[in-house]
Amino acid sequence: MHDIVPVILSGGSGTRLWPLSRAMYPKQFISGLNGQPASLLAATLTRLKPQDGFAAPIVVSNNAHRFLVRDQAGTAGVEPETIVLEPEARNTGPAIAVAALLAAKRNPAAILAVMPSDHVIDDPAGFSDAVRRAAEVASQGRIVLFGIAPTEPHTGYGYIRKGGGLSDGAGAAFEVDKFFEKPDAETAAAYLEDGRYLWNSGIFVFRADTLINELTRHDEAMLVAARRALELAAEDLGFLRLDAEAFAKSPSLSIDYAILEKTDKAAVLPISIGWSDLGSWASLWDAAPRDADGNFVQGDALLEDTANCYIRSENALISTIGVKDLVIVETPDTVLVADRSRSQDVSRFVKRLKAANRTEHEQNLRNYRPWGFFETLNIGTRFQVKLLHVKPGGILSMQMHHHRSEHWIVVQGTARVTVDGQEKLVRENESVYIVATQWHRLENPGKVPLELIEVQIGTYLGEDDIIRTDDIYNRAAGETR
Repeated sequence: MHDIVPVILSGGSGTRLWPLSRAMYPKQFISGLNGQPASLLAATLTRLKPQDGFAAPIVVSNNAHRFLVRDQAGTAGVEPETIVLEPEARNTGPAIAVAALLAAKRNPAAILAVMPSDHVIDDPAGFSDAVRRAAEVASQGRIVLFGIAPTEPHTGYGYIRKGGGLSDGAGAAFEVDKFFEKPDAETAAAYLEDGRYLWNSGIFVFRADTLINELTRHDEAMLVAARRALELAAEDLGFLRLDAEAFAKSPSLSIDYAILEKTDKAAVLPISIGWSDLGSWASLWDAAPRDADGNFVQGDALLEDTANCYIRSENALISTIGVKDLVIVETPDTVLVADRSRSQDVSRFVKRLKAANRTEHEQNLRNYRPWGFFETLNIGTRFQVKLLHVKPGGILSMQMHHHRSEHWIVVQGTARVTVDGQEKLVRENESVYIVATQWHRLENPGKVPLELIEVQIGTYLGEDDIIRTDDIYNRAAGETR
C-alpha cells in the first residue's frame, strides 16, 4: 500500500449554518448535527484509520481553534502527526501547499488525501476504498479529484465535466474536461441530464512532489511563501505555528484557482459514498432523518399542520402552525426563521452582523477555552452571571481585572483558588470573593469537572478587561480565547 497521509482542513467558519455555527465555534466542532453524536471533525479524523494502513493525519487549523482541534482529536482517539496553525486565513491553496511540503520532507512520493473537516460520508468503507483507488492513479503523477455522481440538479455545488477515460493506473478515473462554478437551476438540470457532470467534492488525492511541481509551474509565489512560513515555523505546546509574516505573503487563493483549473494533471474519480458537505440548512435537511410529514425536529418542539421543515431548538419550545418548507433554529441568544430554499443566503446575515459591529456572528453564549468553557447566564447594567466549567487538570491563567470584582460559588467538584498569593481549596457550596485589582487563579485539581457560578460586579464587564500572566496555554496578551 502507498504511504497515504490524510490531510484535514479545519479552518472554515461555517457562516451558512449560523446561528448554530459561529466564528469561534464553527460547524466542524458541533456535536449532534442531525442527531449524530460525533462532531464532523471527529468523524473526519476517524475516517482513514491507522489500523487500516493509513498514516497519522496532518490537520491544518487556524490559531483560534487550536485547542478545540486538540480536544476533538482526543475525543476521537486520534493522535495527529502535526497540527499546523495558520496565522491568518489565506484560503485552501497555501494550507495544502504547507501540508505537501511537510509530507515531502519525509517522502517526496508520499500520497496525500486532502479533505475538509465538515463533510458527511455515509459509507466510510467505500470512501477508504476510493482513496486507495485514487492513490493508484495519483502514484502516476495525477491529481485526482473525487467527483460525486449527482442525484439532483443542485445549485450549491461546483461541477466537474469528465473527459476521456485514463489508461494510467486503476480505478476508472477520467480526464478533467472543465470545471464549472455553482450553476442556476436550469443549468444544473441540464448537467444532471447530460450525465458527464459530477459534483466537485473538494476532496482530492495526489503525490506530494506532484503538487509541489505544479505549484512551481502555476503559482510559485504561493510555494515560496509556504516554504518560508514552514522554515520559520515554531513549535508551541505541540502545535506547529507557521511564521505570520512569511505566510501573509502568499496569494489568498483556493487550490482550485491556484492549480486545479490550470494543470494538465487533473483527473476525476466518480464515486457514490453518501456524500454531503452540509454547507447549508437545506443540505442538513436533505441528509436528515425526517418524519412522515418531511420534518426534521431536534430539541423541544410542537408541530401542527407543518411539513418539510428543519427545526432545531437548543433551549426554548418551538411551536409551529400551518407552515412548510422552513428552517427554524433557536439558540440561547438568537432565532433564525428562513425559507428552506433561501438557506444559502444565511451568510448574508453574518456579513450584516459584522458590519453592525455585533458579536452574534462570532461567539455563542457558551465560550470555549483551553481549560473548558464559560456560559453567560444573565447580564445587567453592572453585573454578569456566568457558569464556569473547568476540565480535570484545567488551570486558568494568573490574572487581574481593573473594573470588576468576582464572586465564585462552587456547585460541583473542588477548586484550588489563589488570591494575591494565598492558596486555598473551595468545595461544593463554598465561595470566594475576589476584589478588583487582586491577582487570582482558578484550578481544577480533581478528576471530575469543576463547575462554579461566577457573579461579576463592576463598571465594565468586557472580556478584554484582563491582564494575564503565567498562562500554561501560551495565549498572547490580547488573546481572550
